[in-house]
Formats: sequence, C-alpha cells, structure tokens
Amino acid sequence: MDLGLSGKRALVTGSSTGLGQAIAQTLAAEGASVVVHGRDASRTRAVANGIRAGGGDAEPVTGDLATDAGADAVAAIAGDVDILVNNAGYYDGLGWPELTAELWTQIYQVNVVSGVRMIERLVPGMRQRGWGRVIQIGGGLAIQPAAGQPHYNATLAARHNLTVSLARELAGTGVTSNIVAPGAILTEPVRDMAVRAAAVHGWGSAWEDIESAAATEWFPNDVGRFGRPEEIASAVAFLASVHAGYISGADLRVDGGTVRSVA
Repeated sequence: MDLGLSGKRALVTGSSTGLGQAIAQTLAAEGASVVVHGRDASRTRAVANGIRAGGGDAEPVTGDLATDAGADAVAAIAGDVDILVNNAGYYDGLGWPELTAELWTQIYQVNVVSGVRMIERLVPGMRQRGWGRVIQIGGGLAIQPAAGQPHYNATLAARHNLTVSLARELAGTGVTSNIVAPGAILTEPVRDMAVRAAAVHGWGSAWEDIESAAATEWFPNDVGRFGRPEEIASAVAFLASVHAGYISGADLRVDGGTVRSVA
C-alpha cells in the first residue's frame, strides 16, 4: 500500500533514539521528508545521517521543547510541517513516596506542555493548508495505571485527553488528531533488564524463553511478548497517511492486548 507520504514533511520529537528513531526511519522509508529531533546533537545527527545514507530525506534539529525558546528554534527549522509526531518524553520510575510537587511539575512540562508548544507553533500552518496529521504517543497506563510512577501515568492520561480535544477543535479543517498507545516495547534497556531477571528467576538462557517469561510476569498480554519499535512506527505511519483521513480523535492501541477494556 502506498501511504502517500511522498512530498510530506514530518517532525518527530524525541527521535534521536528508541521509539522515536524507529518512527522517523519508517516515515522516511515511506517517502516523507523527516525532521529528526533530539537534545543530544551527535545522536540526532547520526540518526538523520543514517536515514540519508539509506536514501531517505532527513535533517537534524536540537532543542529543549520544555522551553519556549527551544520550541521556537525547533519550529523555525522544521518549517511547514504536514505531520507532527509528539513522542518526546521521559519516565524515571519513581513512586509516590519519592515524588515531590516539583517532580510532578517537571514531568508535566516535558511530557505534556512540550507537545502543546509544538501544536501551537505548527498546527496553524496545517489548518491554513487544509491538510495535516497530529499524532501523540501515549500508552495503556493512561487508562489502566499502576501504583508506580503516578506522575508519568498522569502525563499519559493528559496526552490522551488533549488528543480528543484537539480533534474536536480541528473538525472540518482537513487536519486530524490521534494517539498511538504502545504496550511494553523491546528496547536495549528492557532487554538487558529481562536478561538480568532471567538469571535470578530461572527463566532460561534462550531469548525466546526469557522474553515470554518477562512479558508474562511484567506486562501480561495476549501475544505473549514485547512489542517492537517498528510495529509502533508502522501504526504511526498509517495514521499519518492519506488513507487515514476519516480517523480523528482515535486511540490506536498497539499493545498485544495488554489493556483489558472495550473502550
């Protein structure tokens, strides 16, 4: 299927590593011109260079989106963006006893307000041109939160909520607003953590056995494994495509069936 992304320009925030990197690479492979964003200049350049080496179109941009100045700088280089993927964010694994009001405020600024800053700067141009895609990266913890990292869970819930509000705001403009909600994704830190746990719990030495046991113990889902960054990226690419014009305000779960609810 041709996703119709040739000639489209995309900004993927937080794309110098991990899931964001996979999203940037996938959009570029589908023909989009991609702005790779990060805070580490060397990593960001490396991702953009890798995309170009593979025949794609990419340019790097660095900036702290938790500040107005940083968001202004990124928006200036990004230019007329057709596709905005708000992926940048972090989690620190802290629980209720360790958290302070300042830490709640800090994570909200990075995980929520940074995305709002980019919406404010880039979506008006999409509206004027009559076409655009705004995609947030959320997660199942937004609606099925755990006891741990409540501040992070709350920021995911905010992302889900603002996605639907923005979809209502953009009604009839040709610009859609959706969110992709990944489950547990296999990254190098997750793999390393699972291998260490396998030695303690006796999950075996073969990765297939370790992954199945870790997924069952930590993130039970119907597929019985961790998701791959490329699987999330493919969902994002479809929502960014010309074929997704009738999808807005949607929560697309890519979690192997982790979330146990109908709505």
